[in-house]
Amino acid sequence: MVELGVGTSTQAKSGLSAEQVDAFKGGLRGVLLRPREPGYDEARTVWNGMTDKRPGLIIRCAGASDVIKAVNLARDNGLLLAVRGGDHSVAGHSVCDGGIMIDLSAMRSVRVDPVKRTARAEGGTRWGDFDKETQAFGLATTGGTNSDTGIAGLTLGGGIGWLAGKYGLSCDNLLSADVVTASGELLTASATDNPDLFWALRGGGGNFGVVTSFEYQLQELSTILGGMVIHSFARATDVLRFYAEFSRSIPDELNTICALLTSPDGQPVIAIAVCYNGNLEQGERVLQPVRDFGPPLVDQISPMPYTAMQTMLDAAFPRGRQYYWKANLITDIGPNAIDVIAEYFARVPSPFTVLGFQQLGNFTNRVAPGATAFSHRDARYDFLMLSGWEDPLQADQNIAWTREVYAAMRPSLHAGMYVNAVGAESVSEVRAAYRADTYGRLVALKRKYDPTNLFRLNANIDPGE
Repeated sequence: MVELGVGTSTQAKSGLSAEQVDAFKGGLRGVLLRPREPGYDEARTVWNGMTDKRPGLIIRCAGASDVIKAVNLARDNGLLLAVRGGDHSVAGHSVCDGGIMIDLSAMRSVRVDPVKRTARAEGGTRWGDFDKETQAFGLATTGGTNSDTGIAGLTLGGGIGWLAGKYGLSCDNLLSADVVTASGELLTASATDNPDLFWALRGGGGNFGVVTSFEYQLQELSTILGGMVIHSFARATDVLRFYAEFSRSIPDELNTICALLTSPDGQPVIAIAVCYNGNLEQGERVLQPVRDFGPPLVDQISPMPYTAMQTMLDAAFPRGRQYYWKANLITDIGPNAIDVIAEYFARVPSPFTVLGFQQLGNFTNRVAPGATAFSHRDARYDFLMLSGWEDPLQADQNIAWTREVYAAMRPSLHAGMYVNAVGAESVSEVRAAYRADTYGRLVALKRKYDPTNLFRLNANIDPGE
């Protein structure tokens, strides 16, 4: 019998015979890919170019039944399991060496109910797919700031986005989810069905199963007032001080980002990006201070479709580039934080790196910390250190610089992290993503829904704690 080596959950080797694999393949609606088969390399390639892993099997699922079969195969054979949704995991959790990769990229349907103002989307959907469907009806929900990001990873980790000031995080707009658990059951999680699981999914990451579909509450939305103003890096300190003051007292309709970056012509700059979701005349008045301050070198703020706002930052983070990110929540942008990031960005090693603050949003801050697993509701911003480069030989330099920025910023930062920013370096980062009471509750639910830690390639909550 020919053995197909597939990495196990303990990184040892296990055997699935060729006959077992063929029999499994015959029961799928979707596609099974083995190393060296056509389509395998494309399927194992994810957004972060630093990630180069080779699963033993890739199961490109066509629906929930395929997901159930794949989960059962991994569990029954003790195999390492990775789940690929939008594959933007900077830590590379969407794919594994050896083991099984569940690939949801073929599951991207979106069904809108314009009367109830809801949308049901499959687990491989990306925000670009979702926004095109919902905007056809003049509807939207909070969906990040990049159209290529998957709805699954963003929502399960919380989901900061342009509409969060008025409508909260992506997870705050989740109505229900269909989940394949470690036991191979397909459960519905909502406020009335398995409410403990529903609570955990809204910020607990991929720890509790494979979500095959998400149902969201939608809001009426078409044209927004958005874009950015750009200033010379020489004015970075002044702009950051202005932004720190301005962003503390804005209406719910507005959400913002302030970032240091390198312009396409190679010049370091600082930008304030805004999205105002409300009456456009009122928005012009609210944003006038942003447009007057400086004045800026460039003012790109104008009425635009929400889909244009959602794609505005896409070009800054293309697929295939090398990425290393760190991030941490922060409550106030004080003098020390301003001095640190201005100092470090002056010697940024790559023109593709961004340092910035993304606002969580007024609505997000008002939600009770225990309402969802995303519990750090008191933080006002996520501080982002988004390093990107193209030459793999420059990895050490860029990673070291990013870690230096993080260390220098530590005194100014919140004790908590954003779940979707947790890397692969430390268990302490996972704990920092939650309040202590939230973390204890998540451990108990992990023991209930995934006692053997089958779903471990994520910001992992260990059921053995």
